[in-house]
Amino acid sequence: MEVTGFFTAIIIGLIIGALGRLVVPGKQNIPIWLTLLIGVVAALLGTLVAGAFGVDETPGIDWIELAIQIVFAAVGVAIAAGTYGRRRVH
Repeated sequence: MEVTGFFTAIIIGLIIGALGRLVVPGKQNIPIWLTLLIGVVAALLGTLVAGAFGVDETPGIDWIELAIQIVFAAVGVAIAAGTYGRRRVH
């Protein structure tokens, strides 16, 4: 992966994290930095899964890859909100 591709993946990951948070219903009590981190990881995982299914390189916008990334982000946000919300402050 080239340097420009890496920075593009981070920027898209940040957007994916925000979209994943919007998809999950209810209020998520997790910090924004965690949402953005989940988005970056979801974007990378989504790209790998799309590549495994052969839908990572399509003409135009890769809607299937984008949908997979958002699903990963939504699942990640839901898991993080469930575990992060259970932490107690002493």
